Amino acid sequence: MKQSDPSLSRLTLAATAFAALGSEARLAILRRLVRAGPKGLPIGQLGEDVGVTGSVLTHHLKQLVSAGLVVQRRDGRRILCSIDHARVEDLSRFLLDECCADLGGHVIPDDPHD
Repeated sequence: MKQSDPSLSRLTLAATAFAALGSEARLAILRRLVRAGPKGLPIGQLGEDVGVTGSVLTHHLKQLVSAGLVVQRRDGRRILCSIDHARVEDLSRFLLDECCADLGGHVIPDDPHD
């Protein structure tokens, strides 16, 4: 499911994205692309960095692209992958928007690790 479909609810979009991240390999791919920044990485380097190559990497990237978390673009003979920053940020916001709603608003909770 792609994010551009206006009939999809925010909950459906979030569920699709989280389902795509339900694999250690896909989560590793996304984390590596976050670290790479807006220019992204060529598919070959991405695969080497996360230890997933070939058709398995292609499969995982297809899932992340379909969920709207990763974008691919051609650069000459290379295909570069990067995160869709707005989509990843929206996914984070989806969870944090509800923070402390039962307490009457956005309260920054105490860090339980302190």
